[in-house]
Amino acid sequence: MIKLKFILLFLGGLSIVQAQSIDFFSSNRLIFGTHEERTASMGVGDIDNDGDMDVVIANGRHWPGQNRIFFNNGRGKFSVSKPLGIERSTSYSTELADFDKDGDLDIAVGNDMAPNTIFINDGKGNFTKAGTFGENYASTRNLVVADIDKDGDEDILITNRGMQNEICLNDGKGKFGQTFGFGNKADATIDVEVADMDNDGDNDLILANRNEQQNYIYLNDGRLNFSTKTPFGSGQDKTRSVAISDINKDGFQDIISANIGEPNRIYFGDATFKFTKNIEFDTSSSNTSSIAIIDFNLDGQDDIVVGNFKQANHVFINNKQGRAWEKITLSDKKTFTYDILTADINRDGLPDIVESNSDEFNRYYLNRYKDPVLQERDLSMLMAEK
Repeated sequence: MIKLKFILLFLGGLSIVQAQSIDFFSSNRLIFGTHEERTASMGVGDIDNDGDMDVVIANGRHWPGQNRIFFNNGRGKFSVSKPLGIERSTSYSTELADFDKDGDLDIAVGNDMAPNTIFINDGKGNFTKAGTFGENYASTRNLVVADIDKDGDEDILITNRGMQNEICLNDGKGKFGQTFGFGNKADATIDVEVADMDNDGDNDLILANRNEQQNYIYLNDGRLNFSTKTPFGSGQDKTRSVAISDINKDGFQDIISANIGEPNRIYFGDATFKFTKNIEFDTSSSNTSSIAIIDFNLDGQDDIVVGNFKQANHVFINNKQGRAWEKITLSDKKTFTYDILTADINRDGLPDIVESNSDEFNRYYLNRYKDPVLQERDLSMLMAEK
C-alpha cells in the first residue's frame, strides 16, 4: 500500500511538471559577477567570435560607474570578465553592432551628461575607445541601433530626456559626424523603436514618452523627414519602453507599451494606421520600465517579458494571437530592473532572459521549456517502466 501511494504521488508530480510546460530557472550562480551596481542597460552578442553570447554591462546612471564585459564559456556561464575602458562614466545605455563593417561587434555607450562613446573591437573582444557621437552633454537615456537611412551600415538613435533626441548617421567606417534631431525638443523620451509602421518601405520612429506626455509615431517620408506624426495611447501615459511586433499576425505592426502605474497595452495596427484598437495584456497597475518580445515556447507566436521597478518581473505567453495571455512570474525578487533582454545564453535553441538591475545583482534566467508532445512521450515511457 505504501509503495502504491509513492507511485501515485510520483506520477502526480510528473503531471504537474507536464502542465507547466514553460519554466524559467535562475540561481545565485546565474549572475554577472558579485557587483551590486547601478546598472541601467546591457548588450548581448558574440563579442569574441567564439560562437556564444557574451554580455556588456552599462553601469552608473547619474553617477560614474565602471562598465564591464562578461565572456560566456560556451555553456551559459560567465567565468571571465574585464572592464570596458579605463574611465568610469554615467552610463545609461549600451548597444552592440558592427559599426565599422569589419565583421565583429563594436560597442556604443550612452551617458548622462557626459560624451557618448564608441569602442572598436579587434575581433577578439579587445576594445579601443574610438570617438564620440551625438551631443556631448545631453541627458541620454537610451540608444537604439538601426540602419535608419538604409545605406548598409548601422546608425545610432539617441533618446535624451527633456532635450532634443538625435539620429547619428554612420559614414560606414564607424564615424558619426552627421547628426540631426527627431521628435519635439520638449519630449521626455525614454525609448524609441524603428520599424515600418505604415508599410511604405521606409523606417518610422515610435517614441515612448514619460511624464504623462503624448506618445507618437513619427512617419518617415522616405528622405529622413519625420514631420508627420500619429499619436497612440491616452495622451497621459507614463510610458518607459515600447516594442514592435505583428502580435496578431494580420500583416500590420503592433505597438507593445510598458507603462508606469497603469496596465501595459498592445495597440494594434491596421489599414487606417491609427492604432486606436488596443487591449491590456498586463492588467496590473505595474511600474514597468522595459519590455522585450520573443517566441519563448517556439509556437510561432511572439511572447512578452517585462521588467519592473520594485515589483516582480513577468513573462506573458501568447496563446491566441494576442487575445489571451498566460502570466508567469520570473521570481519573487522585487528589484529595480531598468532593462530586460532575451538571448540564447546556453545554446540550447531556446531564448533566455537577462535582467539589468540597479543596486542588485544582474541576473539571467534559463528557459527550460519542454515541448508537451515530448513530455507526454517521456511520461508514457516512465509509466511503462513502472
